[in-house]
Amino acid sequence: MIVVAGEALVDMVPVGDDELTPLAPKLGGGPYNVAVALGRQDVPTGFLSRVSTDHFGEQLVKRLHASNVGTDLVQRGPENTTLAVVGLAEDGSARYAFYVEGTADRLVEDPGPLPAEAKAVSFGTLSLVLEPGASVYETVLRREGKRLLTALDPNIRAGLIHDPGAYRARFRSWLPDVGLLKLSVEDAQWLAEADDVIEIARTWISQGPAAVVLTKGGDGLSVITATGQVDVPPVKVDVVDTIGAGDTVQGSLLAWLHDHDALSAEKIRGLSTEEWTAALTYAGAAAAITCSRAGAEPPFASELTAALGG
Repeated sequence: MIVVAGEALVDMVPVGDDELTPLAPKLGGGPYNVAVALGRQDVPTGFLSRVSTDHFGEQLVKRLHASNVGTDLVQRGPENTTLAVVGLAEDGSARYAFYVEGTADRLVEDPGPLPAEAKAVSFGTLSLVLEPGASVYETVLRREGKRLLTALDPNIRAGLIHDPGAYRARFRSWLPDVGLLKLSVEDAQWLAEADDVIEIARTWISQGPAAVVLTKGGDGLSVITATGQVDVPPVKVDVVDTIGAGDTVQGSLLAWLHDHDALSAEKIRGLSTEEWTAALTYAGAAAAITCSRAGAEPPFASELTAALGG
């Protein structure tokens, strides 16, 4: 099983072109989207979070079940669901305004050691920023990083990071316990306060991760390891929006590693150029499907198989 830890929320997505267009609720949150992507690709998946008992929370849990995601690690509470109001640029890229005070996902409690059947755990986005939950997830990351493959997608939301220097230092402190680091070029540049993302990735690899996967939007995907670099081109698609695209990459990479018996830092270090090309191509195809429809709607396994010509 792969455990995904972090927030579940509701994206309020524009449904028209006017400045004050109506907003439609779409279920999401970075870690939540990763869990849905994994479950829809038939990977045994569990979600660790605290989810509201309000109407949105009920729908979030219902969708987990419909996406084959286990909820034994989901905690429930009466607090409101976090809301993210989305603004879309002409190219479909998204910007966010968050309503997070006192919401359920911030109040998650340490579940203790993860189940014995867990082979990997994924973290990221708001859950590693907003206290008190951030410290809880950090505790789980450090504890489980000693025995499991730990995957991290920081998925930076700079407007919620009140002390960037402290967060950057905290991020660096996680690296020894991270086996797979996935992030966008923009996030890498923000975290390192530098422009050369390849050199940035090599520096981070020396501090722990077996690989750093970079998402480059319309320029495709890259992976940097201790032995080299592999690039794959983007999949051409009519973009509706990019909500959940990076999360789909994270989930699909983990799904590929699961399906190829490579859920460990040691096995990731041993992947060949051909294997990395296959993994990135798979993840890129999944993200393209997500971009072709509104909101974070990762593909099911059958859709991905068809897209790849299987």
